Amino acid sequence: MQLSEQEIIRRDKLGKLREMGINPYPAALFPVNTTSKQIKEDYLEGKKVIISGRLMSRRIQGKASFAELQDGLGRIQVYFNRDEICPGEDKALYNEVYKKLLDIGDIIGVEGELFTTKVGEKTVMVKDFTLLSKALRPLPLPKKDSEGNLYDEFNDPELRYRQRYVDLVVNPTVKETFIKRTKITNSIREFYNSKGYLEVETPILQPIPGGAAARPFLTHHNALNIPLYLRIANELYLKRLIVGGFDGVYEFSKDFRNEGMDRTHNPEFTVMELYVAYKDYNWMMDITEELLEKVALDTNGTSKVKVGEQEIEFKAPYPRVPILEAIKIHTGFDVAGMDETQLREVAQKLQIEVDETMGVGKLIDEIFGEKCEHHYVQPTFIIDYPKEMSPLTKEHRSNPALTERFELIINGKEVANAYSELNDPIDQRERFEEQLKLSEKGDDEAMFIDQDFLRALEYGMPPTSGIGIGIDRLVMLMTNNSSIQEVLFFPQMRPEKKQIELTEEEKTIVALLKPEGNMDLSALKSQSGLSGKKWDKSMKALSKNGLVKVVVEGDSKIVMLKE
Repeated sequence: MQLSEQEIIRRDKLGKLREMGINPYPAALFPVNTTSKQIKEDYLEGKKVIISGRLMSRRIQGKASFAELQDGLGRIQVYFNRDEICPGEDKALYNEVYKKLLDIGDIIGVEGELFTTKVGEKTVMVKDFTLLSKALRPLPLPKKDSEGNLYDEFNDPELRYRQRYVDLVVNPTVKETFIKRTKITNSIREFYNSKGYLEVETPILQPIPGGAAARPFLTHHNALNIPLYLRIANELYLKRLIVGGFDGVYEFSKDFRNEGMDRTHNPEFTVMELYVAYKDYNWMMDITEELLEKVALDTNGTSKVKVGEQEIEFKAPYPRVPILEAIKIHTGFDVAGMDETQLREVAQKLQIEVDETMGVGKLIDEIFGEKCEHHYVQPTFIIDYPKEMSPLTKEHRSNPALTERFELIINGKEVANAYSELNDPIDQRERFEEQLKLSEKGDDEAMFIDQDFLRALEYGMPPTSGIGIGIDRLVMLMTNNSSIQEVLFFPQMRPEKKQIELTEEEKTIVALLKPEGNMDLSALKSQSGLSGKKWDKSMKALSKNGLVKVVVEGDSKIVMLKE
């Protein structure tokens, strides 16, 4: 492992601390009795406190020093005075440990008394301190110049998502996003619990990936010697519980879909699904409006939420627009009753890319997604989907070609999907069989036939309404984030590239290539000044590691830098 100069220095300090008999990672409990927030809110001059946190800044002035300590709730100023900390002859704790062997990022515990500085800053006068954890890597702390400009901010998304632990330490607004995420899920729980609905858990590993149209992840259970799928939805298991006699159940579930990744999709995501017996999709729209207004108020103190340049109003009621009407409004095409061929022709006229595996449902979904969805910024229920799009949904009571389904669109994205649930086992079997035909055509998102679920329906499921709310997307809205990676602690990332250590000869070749990015091979070899053996060895290593590529252009060979 190659260490930076700072890392070498910190490891050297670690050794010196141990030589002094100081354990840089003590096991004993540290008796914290307050927080930075409590100190500021319940300030009492002269009060004795014990607080711990990360050393984030300090200004050493001889025998005195002001520093900042950051705990889980904020920052507090602390004042180190050599004679307060070391009242006797031995000043090593201040002169050696504090001044020379502590670093920014170290976690320390402090015992002291509260006082207010001349400029009115609430501060802890340190009487004693304990090193609780030595940081061996320096934090990427931003610096501010005299004009207030920030430099060296830790704002590269790739690094922030990979090193979320660092992101949370140095970027306070990131922590606030995840605090709000917990407020959102707590608000939803409170709302459903107050109505007597039961929070439950259902299997993540499933023999059949049911409840949605999506491509699953496949794994294998060694003991049972069977294939299993990571769930794409928990819908069919929750409906089994309705069959079993529960009148209302909900679950915050981790679902997994082996599909693309972008600003609104992660292969692992969180959905809240609710099923309530003896209700329909009209009732579900009403209660969803009530829920989201509460969530907005609980999270941000207002029903109006800033999202990018838009202000989203979560106060009920929300418009209800039939999907076929929305397509007609925004494209000019009335697609009601069209077959597959006609829909494919409409898609081509609208310059929407489609393929032969798509059935009626997929085609309508594609047209709506491409040409209509982005128009709905304020919360809007898109309702009454064609039957081909909704294999788990009850037939519409006034139009047998449609279903009683809605999607809630906010800021141009789907946030929730809900139905009057199909509880006719014969109709459900026929719908599953239609999905099987789509699968045979090559649609790898078509639903499987779940025979056990059909058996459950044959025992009788009461009229039921169900909804799935995308928690990640809801959090994005409530926290004004445009990327799903910003609201996931640890989003899925490509494997981290290993840092390649170059020899001096390899560095010479790379340095010559960098200005233009490519160079004639003969000229490069000549300018490198390397012997034939060292040249061959260096070029072979650079090519193997994917850093350079040799291409033939006419009679010449060109070396290209691939960094």
